[in-house]
Amino acid sequence: MSPTYRRPVPLSKAYRLLNHGPTVLVSAAHNGQRNIMAAAWAMPLDFEPPKVAVVLDKATWTRQLLEGAGTFVLQVPCVAQADLVQTVGNTTGSETDKFATYGLQSFNGEHTEAPMLEGCVAWLECRLLPEPHNQQTYDLFLGEVVAAYADERVFSEGRWHFEGYDQLRTLHHVAGGNYLTIGQPIVGRQL
Repeated sequence: MSPTYRRPVPLSKAYRLLNHGPTVLVSAAHNGQRNIMAAAWAMPLDFEPPKVAVVLDKATWTRQLLEGAGTFVLQVPCVAQADLVQTVGNTTGSETDKFATYGLQSFNGEHTEAPMLEGCVAWLECRLLPEPHNQQTYDLFLGEVVAAYADERVFSEGRWHFEGYDQLRTLHHVAGGNYLTIGQPIVGRQL
Protein backbone atom coordinates (compact mmCIF):
# COMPACT_ATOMS: atom_id res chain seq x y z
CA MET A 1 0.00 0.00 0.00
CA SER A 2 1.25 3.42 -0.78
CA PRO A 3 1.67 5.69 2.24
CA THR A 4 -0.54 8.06 0.24
CA TYR A 5 -3.59 6.19 1.56
CA ARG A 6 -2.45 5.97 5.20
CA ARG A 7 -4.12 8.58 7.40
CA PRO A 8 -4.17 9.21 11.15
CA VAL A 9 -7.32 8.14 12.98
CA PRO A 10 -8.43 10.24 15.96
CA LEU A 11 -7.76 8.30 19.14
CA SER A 12 -11.42 8.67 20.13
CA LYS A 13 -12.29 6.56 17.03
CA ALA A 14 -9.42 4.03 17.30
CA TYR A 15 -11.67 1.36 18.84
CA ARG A 16 -13.61 1.23 15.57
CA LEU A 17 -10.58 -0.23 13.82
CA LEU A 18 -11.01 -3.44 15.87
CA ASN A 19 -14.65 -3.35 16.90
CA HIS A 20 -15.72 -5.67 14.07
CA GLY A 21 -13.44 -8.48 15.32
CA PRO A 22 -10.75 -8.81 12.64
CA THR A 23 -7.72 -11.05 12.84
CA VAL A 24 -4.72 -8.87 13.68
CA LEU A 25 -0.99 -9.03 13.22
CA VAL A 26 1.04 -8.17 16.32
CA SER A 27 4.54 -6.81 15.90
CA ALA A 28 7.16 -5.88 18.45
CA ALA A 29 10.86 -5.00 18.50
CA HIS A 30 13.45 -5.01 21.27
CA ASN A 31 17.25 -4.91 21.40
CA GLY A 32 17.58 -4.91 17.60
CA GLN A 33 15.27 -7.90 17.10
CA ARG A 34 11.78 -7.79 15.62
CA ASN A 35 8.89 -10.11 14.94
CA ILE A 36 5.35 -10.29 13.68
CA MET A 37 2.64 -12.87 14.39
CA ALA A 38 -1.05 -13.41 13.75
CA ALA A 39 -3.57 -13.20 16.59
CA ALA A 40 -7.27 -13.97 16.35
CA TRP A 41 -8.09 -12.89 19.91
CA ALA A 42 -7.83 -9.10 20.05
CA MET A 43 -10.39 -6.46 20.91
CA PRO A 44 -10.92 -2.83 21.90
CA LEU A 45 -11.52 -2.17 25.60
CA ASP A 46 -12.09 1.52 26.11
CA PHE A 47 -12.66 4.84 24.35
CA GLU A 48 -10.59 7.51 26.11
CA PRO A 49 -7.86 6.75 26.47
CA PRO A 50 -8.33 3.95 23.96
CA LYS A 51 -7.25 0.54 25.19
CA VAL A 52 -6.95 -2.88 23.57
CA ALA A 53 -6.53 -6.49 24.67
CA VAL A 54 -4.69 -9.27 22.87
CA VAL A 55 -3.89 -12.86 23.83
CA LEU A 56 -0.27 -13.93 23.26
CA ASP A 57 0.86 -17.44 24.18
CA LYS A 58 3.89 -17.80 26.42
CA ALA A 59 5.77 -19.62 23.67
CA THR A 60 5.67 -16.75 21.18
CA TRP A 61 8.74 -14.70 20.34
CA THR A 62 6.62 -11.61 19.78
CA ARG A 63 5.45 -11.81 23.39
CA GLN A 64 9.03 -11.81 24.66
CA LEU A 65 9.89 -8.78 22.50
CA LEU A 66 6.72 -6.97 23.57
CA GLU A 67 7.45 -7.56 27.25
CA GLY A 68 11.00 -6.29 26.78
CA ALA A 69 10.04 -3.19 24.80
CA GLY A 70 6.84 -2.27 26.61
CA THR A 71 5.28 -1.33 23.26
CA PHE A 72 3.70 -3.14 20.32
CA VAL A 73 1.64 -2.61 17.18
CA LEU A 74 -1.65 -4.22 16.20
CA GLN A 75 -2.26 -4.10 12.49
CA VAL A 76 -5.35 -5.20 10.59
CA PRO A 77 -4.49 -7.28 7.51
CA CYS A 78 -6.74 -7.70 4.51
CA VAL A 79 -7.82 -10.35 1.98
CA ALA A 80 -4.79 -9.64 -0.20
CA GLN A 81 -2.61 -10.73 2.74
CA ALA A 82 -4.39 -13.99 3.69
CA ASP A 83 -1.46 -16.24 2.74
CA LEU A 84 0.96 -13.95 4.55
CA VAL A 85 -1.23 -13.98 7.70
CA GLN A 86 -1.29 -17.78 7.64
CA THR A 87 2.49 -17.95 7.11
CA VAL A 88 3.54 -15.54 9.86
CA GLY A 89 0.99 -17.12 12.17
CA ASN A 90 2.48 -20.59 11.72
CA THR A 91 6.22 -19.86 11.79
CA THR A 92 8.42 -18.84 14.66
CA GLY A 93 10.45 -15.67 14.65
CA SER A 94 12.87 -16.76 17.35
CA GLU A 95 15.17 -18.38 14.77
CA THR A 96 14.57 -16.21 11.72
CA ASP A 97 13.61 -12.63 10.90
CA LYS A 98 10.21 -13.03 9.24
CA PHE A 99 10.50 -9.60 7.66
CA ALA A 100 13.71 -10.57 5.86
CA THR A 101 12.71 -14.18 5.14
CA TYR A 102 9.37 -13.29 3.55
CA GLY A 103 10.36 -9.92 2.09
CA LEU A 104 7.88 -8.02 4.25
CA GLN A 105 7.88 -4.27 3.73
CA SER A 106 7.41 -2.20 6.84
CA PHE A 107 7.53 1.39 8.01
CA ASN A 108 8.27 3.08 11.31
CA GLY A 109 5.61 4.48 13.57
CA GLU A 110 5.97 7.58 15.67
CA HIS A 111 5.70 6.03 19.14
CA THR A 112 7.11 2.49 19.01
CA GLU A 113 10.08 0.64 17.58
CA ALA A 114 7.80 -2.14 16.37
CA PRO A 115 7.72 -2.48 12.58
CA MET A 116 4.41 -1.63 10.95
CA LEU A 117 3.54 -3.86 7.99
CA GLU A 118 2.76 -2.23 4.66
CA GLY A 119 -0.43 -3.36 2.94
CA CYS A 120 -2.59 -3.59 6.04
CA VAL A 121 -5.73 -1.47 6.33
CA ALA A 122 -5.19 -0.25 9.91
CA TRP A 123 -2.40 0.11 12.47
CA LEU A 124 -2.55 0.84 16.21
CA GLU A 125 0.62 1.77 18.06
CA CYS A 126 0.28 0.66 21.69
CA ARG A 127 2.00 1.13 25.01
CA LEU A 128 1.86 -1.96 27.22
CA LEU A 129 -0.24 -1.56 30.36
CA PRO A 130 1.54 -4.09 32.59
CA GLU A 131 -0.78 -6.52 34.35
CA PRO A 132 1.60 -9.33 35.40
CA HIS A 133 -1.13 -11.57 36.84
CA ASN A 134 -3.26 -11.42 33.67
CA GLN A 135 -0.21 -11.86 31.46
CA GLN A 136 1.10 -14.93 33.30
CA THR A 137 -2.22 -16.56 34.16
CA TYR A 138 -4.32 -15.79 31.07
CA ASP A 139 -1.74 -14.71 28.42
CA LEU A 140 -3.80 -11.51 28.24
CA PHE A 141 -2.01 -8.27 27.37
CA LEU A 142 -3.51 -4.81 27.64
CA GLY A 143 -2.31 -1.78 25.76
CA GLU A 144 -3.11 1.88 25.52
CA VAL A 145 -3.40 3.04 21.92
CA VAL A 146 -1.08 6.02 21.48
CA ALA A 147 -1.52 6.44 17.72
CA ALA A 148 -3.81 4.94 15.07
CA TYR A 149 -3.84 4.98 11.28
CA ALA A 150 -6.04 3.54 8.55
CA ASP A 151 -6.18 3.19 4.79
CA GLU A 152 -8.53 6.00 3.83
CA ARG A 153 -9.86 4.00 0.89
CA VAL A 154 -11.71 1.72 3.33
CA PHE A 155 -11.83 3.69 6.62
CA SER A 156 -12.68 7.36 6.91
CA GLU A 157 -14.85 9.63 9.01
CA GLY A 158 -14.78 7.01 11.76
CA ARG A 159 -16.21 4.09 9.80
CA TRP A 160 -15.30 1.19 7.53
CA HIS A 161 -16.54 1.24 3.91
CA PHE A 162 -15.23 -1.62 1.77
CA GLU A 163 -17.45 -1.16 -1.28
CA GLY A 164 -15.32 -1.47 -4.40
CA TYR A 165 -12.27 -2.75 -2.49
CA ASP A 166 -12.81 -6.48 -2.01
CA GLN A 167 -9.06 -7.20 -1.68
CA LEU A 168 -8.93 -4.73 1.23
CA ARG A 169 -11.71 -6.39 3.23
CA THR A 170 -10.59 -7.53 6.67
CA LEU A 171 -9.98 -11.16 7.64
CA HIS A 172 -11.74 -13.04 10.44
CA HIS A 173 -10.11 -16.31 11.51
CA VAL A 174 -12.48 -19.22 12.11
CA ALA A 175 -9.85 -21.98 12.75
CA GLY A 176 -7.65 -24.33 10.78
CA GLY A 177 -6.34 -21.70 8.37
CA ASN A 178 -9.84 -20.68 7.35
CA TYR A 179 -11.01 -17.08 7.29
CA LEU A 180 -14.18 -15.19 6.59
CA THR A 181 -14.15 -11.66 5.23
CA ILE A 182 -16.14 -8.72 6.45
CA GLY A 183 -19.46 -8.64 4.62
CA GLN A 184 -21.85 -6.05 3.29
CA PRO A 185 -22.99 -3.22 5.53
CA ILE A 186 -26.48 -3.19 6.94
CA VAL A 187 -27.91 -0.11 8.61
CA GLY A 188 -30.12 -0.83 11.60
CA ARG A 189 -33.09 1.42 12.18
CA GLN A 190 -34.81 2.06 15.47
CA LEU A 191 -38.26 0.47 15.64
